[in-house]
Amino acid sequence: MTELLQQVRVIDSVFGTDQIADVLIADGNIQAVAAQISDISTDTQVRDCRGLVLGTGLVDLYSHSGEPGFEERETLSSLLQAAAAGGFTRIGILPDTSPSIDHPGLVAQLQKQRNASPSHPYTPAPLLHIWGAITLDVAGKQLTELADLATAGVVGFSDSHPLDNLGLVRRVLEYVQPLGKPVAFWPCDRQLTSNGVMREGADALRFGLPPIPASAETTAIAALLELVAATGNPHVHIMRVSTARSVELIASAKAAGLPITASTTWMHLLLDTTAVKSYDTSLHLDPPLGNPSDLKALRVGVRTGIIDAIAINHAPYTYEEKVQAFAEAPSGAIGFELALPLLWQNLVATGEFTALKLWQALSTNPAKCLGQNLSTLAPKHKAEFTLFDPSQTWKVERKNLHTLSSNTPWLGQELQGRVLQIWC
Repeated sequence: MTELLQQVRVIDSVFGTDQIADVLIADGNIQAVAAQISDISTDTQVRDCRGLVLGTGLVDLYSHSGEPGFEERETLSSLLQAAAAGGFTRIGILPDTSPSIDHPGLVAQLQKQRNASPSHPYTPAPLLHIWGAITLDVAGKQLTELADLATAGVVGFSDSHPLDNLGLVRRVLEYVQPLGKPVAFWPCDRQLTSNGVMREGADALRFGLPPIPASAETTAIAALLELVAATGNPHVHIMRVSTARSVELIASAKAAGLPITASTTWMHLLLDTTAVKSYDTSLHLDPPLGNPSDLKALRVGVRTGIIDAIAINHAPYTYEEKVQAFAEAPSGAIGFELALPLLWQNLVATGEFTALKLWQALSTNPAKCLGQNLSTLAPKHKAEFTLFDPSQTWKVERKNLHTLSSNTPWLGQELQGRVLQIWC
């Protein structure tokens, strides 16, 4: 199949360009990119793409799959469909399944399921990157067979819970270094978190919810940075950064030459503690939404590159699980199909971010955090990109979502911007 996308806005986050051009695609390969392409065969399908955006494929660093163990929340098939509908050509899933992804056999099983997932020839299932578990149990006391998981093809190592044993963290940093794969940590001191559910501050007092101090995150980051400096591991990623002080610590570490990368989640760039006044349990997140000063610092961090990437951290839950008191509901919200439209409208359309900067934080930068490269939007390269209509409106309803869950504060609202297609 040959297809000509006419006068589309091409955002190439690999080369760092943003231009209007014609793009000719044949059998999944880019044939030409030019201001105007007229020399085409008679069987070429021509699409008028004025007003549309064609960008390098979106990459999600980490999200949660319901399967295996919690298929009522999300199956692997529905997860892949939701990711494709959101413009993602590659997604990473964390090992907090049941059983957890701590054995090579499960890695192979999930990849086999992904490869068997039905898809349109030109909208295939996204590539699946699987994080191998660091520890064998929730207590986090025994390491998995890290080398075996690396051989099985995991993208890196992580646990979906914080590791509070610094001796174990140091061992992990030493053990994984020869494997050449990233290790992602969620810095959080659970003793300081205690029973909190909301970021400490005036809003937490106003809403009567147990607070979580910023120091629960920042002390853990400070300790992790010391261990990275001591071991020299060049593959450390800091997940779920959510406070202004954390951004300062990471900036100082990078300025000192520490080889780390960091990410925040998309919802932490859009909402702060003031939103929690609705007591919508989809706003119960872990880490919690920051105070307004945190949100501002995170946006600056992404724009300046201190925070390398934006992660989706898609966390589906059933209606029954979320219909509880705010403090009792499980933490997390869906995001694959909502992130790009909401980030575009709130950051790009307002002029706070350039389109290229947002796209890099969702595409090439997360790929680099995984030690990968994306194909550029240039001739003779494989087509791996996303076609997005920033003006199309749609309503966030159960029937309009590919994910099986609908735990989002935007449920029932009308959004502007929708992904039309992916190539990968």
